[in-house]
Amino acid sequence: MRARRALRQAPGRYLHRGCKAHAWTGGGGADAAGLNRERLERSAASLQWRGAGRRRRGTCARCRCCSCPHSATCARTGAGRAPAPRCCEAGAGGPSPARGASPSGMWPSLAGAAPPAELGKDGAYIREIQPGEQAAARRIFYEGIMERIPNTAFRGLKSQPLAQLLYGLLAVICFVVTKSLLLTCCLPIFLMGMRYYFSRKVILNYLDCALHTDMSDIEQYYMKPPGSCFWVAVLDGNVVGIVAARGNEEDNTLELRRMSVDSKYRGKGIAKALGRKVLEFAMLNNYSSVVLGTTAVKVAAHKLYESLGFKHVGIVEHYTLPGMTHSLLERVFFQLRYHRYRLQLREE
Repeated sequence: MRARRALRQAPGRYLHRGCKAHAWTGGGGADAAGLNRERLERSAASLQWRGAGRRRRGTCARCRCCSCPHSATCARTGAGRAPAPRCCEAGAGGPSPARGASPSGMWPSLAGAAPPAELGKDGAYIREIQPGEQAAARRIFYEGIMERIPNTAFRGLKSQPLAQLLYGLLAVICFVVTKSLLLTCCLPIFLMGMRYYFSRKVILNYLDCALHTDMSDIEQYYMKPPGSCFWVAVLDGNVVGIVAARGNEEDNTLELRRMSVDSKYRGKGIAKALGRKVLEFAMLNNYSSVVLGTTAVKVAAHKLYESLGFKHVGIVEHYTLPGMTHSLLERVFFQLRYHRYRLQLREE
C-alpha cells in the first residue's frame, strides 16, 4: 500500500532508490520510468501477498470468516483456488465481527449453521457427536470427574475454614488426651486419608448416577430434544473433548454441561472453543442467557468461564451431590462448594 501511495502522489519522483541518475528528477526517458513503475507494482503486489499470508490459519480468503475451514490460496498466482465456501456464497463480505467483552458483541450473529472451525495449529475442530463416539465421550467424562477426587479432598480444604478449625481442635484434643506427640503428628495423615476415602466414595456414586442417566444415552438425552445438543472436539481423528447444552424453555436459558478435555490435550484452547460453540448455539436459538454450575476446585476452570464472559453469581455451601448418604462422617470429611455462573446474552 505504501508503494502504491508513493506512485500516486509523485509518479515522476524517486521511482527507485537504486537509480542514482533519476532518483529525484524523474528524468531518463519513458523506458526507465516504465521499468521503475513495473518494479513498484511488483513490490506492491509482494506487500499485498505478505499481508494475506498474515491471516490466521483457517480463515476464508474472500470474507475472512473465522468459522470457514477453507485456507487462503496464493494471492499472486491464484493456483489451486478452492471453490467459494458457503459463507462467501451467502454474501458475507468483510472481516468478521470483533469479539469484545460484552455478550452482545462477543459472538457474531450467524444466519445458519457454520462448518466446523479449526482451532489453532493443531487442527482440532468442533462438531456434533456421532453415534459411534459415545464410548469415547463417556471415557473423557469419567476421567475428568475422577481427577476431582484428590482435588476435592486436598485442595478443597483451603476454602473450608470451618473444617480446618475442626481438624485443629481434634489435634489439640488428641494431644491433651494421649500426651503423645507422635500420635498427634500422625492425626493429620489420618484425617487426610479419611477425606480422600469419602471423596472417592461420593464421586464414584455420582459417576454411577451420571453414567446411568444422561451419559448412558447421549443421543436420546441431548440430540433429539429441541434446544439441546452435544459436541465433541476432534483432533487427528480422535475425540479429545466434550461439551453439552440443554435448554430450559421456562426461563429461556441454556445450561452448559459436561465440559471436559482429555488431560493429554489440555492447554491448546480446546476447552475455550467448546465453550464458544455453546454460546454460538445459544445465540442461534435465541436464548436470553447461558448458565452453568461447577464444583471444580482448580482456579484454571473458573478463569476459563470468566474468559468466556461468564459472571460469578453465587456459591452454594455444603452442596449435595447425587449419591450422597448425608451421614455424620461424610459431612465431616466431605464438603463441596457449588459455584454458579451466568452470561446474559440479551435482555428479556
